[in-house]
Amino acid sequence: MMNSLRRRLAGEIVALFNDPARDERPIMRRPDGLLGSDSVAWRVHGDVVSMMAGGVSGLLLQMLHPRVLAGVWDHSDFRKDLTGRLRRTARFIAVTTYGGREEAGAAIARVRAIHGHVRGTLPDGTPYAADDPELLAWVHVTETVSFLGAWHRLVEPRLSRVDQDRYVAEMAEIGRRLGADPVPESLGEAHALIAAMRPQLGVDARTREVAGLILNPPPLAPALRPFQRLTLDAGVDLLPDWARRMHALPPPALTRPGGRAATMALAGVVRWAFARPA
Repeated sequence: MMNSLRRRLAGEIVALFNDPARDERPIMRRPDGLLGSDSVAWRVHGDVVSMMAGGVSGLLLQMLHPRVLAGVWDHSDFRKDLTGRLRRTARFIAVTTYGGREEAGAAIARVRAIHGHVRGTLPDGTPYAADDPELLAWVHVTETVSFLGAWHRLVEPRLSRVDQDRYVAEMAEIGRRLGADPVPESLGEAHALIAAMRPQLGVDARTREVAGLILNPPPLAPALRPFQRLTLDAGVDLLPDWARRMHALPPPALTRPGGRAATMALAGVVRWAFARPA
C-alpha cells in the first residue's frame, strides 16, 4: 500500500514538471555540469516544495517591474498556459543545475535567442527589450533570493550565511551567461540590488491580472492539491512586506502558528515519495 502511494505521488509530480507530449524525462544529475555536485545549488534546487514556493515568490516580485511585466504580457502565452510556462522554467533550472555543460549551454543559448526577439513599448511609450542586462538582473536576483529564501525557511533553517553567500555566487554563473548585469555575488549584494531597483517598480491592472493567475491557477490532480495550495501560500509568505503591500495581499495563512510547519511536513511527504521504497 505504501509503495503504491509513493509511486502514485511521485508519478504525479514527475508529470507536473515533464511534458509527456514532448516525451520529456527528469533531468539526470551529472557531475560535469556548470555548478558541480558539491554546490549549494544542488541541495537547494532538489527540493520540489521549496522550489515551487520560491518560484511563486520570484514571479510575484518579477511582475512588479513594468518592463519585465510587459515582455511577459506582450510576448508569451503565460495567461493561457501558466502550467506550461512554469514547467519550462523549472526544466531550465534543472538543466542548468544538474545537466552536463553542453546541455546547460544549449539551454542558455535557447533562452538568449528568445530574449533577442522580445521587444516592445510600455503603454506610456517607454521601450523595453528582454535582453536588457538590467531587466535580466532583476529577474535573476529575484529568483535567486526567492529560491534561497524558501530553502532557508522551509528546509534548512540553520543554513549558514557562508552557504547562503555561496549559493548566490553559484547562481551568478548562470546570471552572467544569460546576460544579466549587475550580478550579485553575495546575499548582501543581492538585497542591495533589489533595494536599488525598487524605485522602478509599480502596479497596474496588468500586474494585478498576472498576480491573480499566479495565485489562482487551474487545480492540479487531486493528489497534488494540498501541495498546490500550501506552496502558493508559502510563496506569498516569502515576499518582503513592501512587495506584499504593493500586490495588496493580506498576510498569508502561513504566518499563523502551524502554517509553516504544515508546509515543512508536506515537503517531507514529497521527499518520502521520491525515496527508494524499502
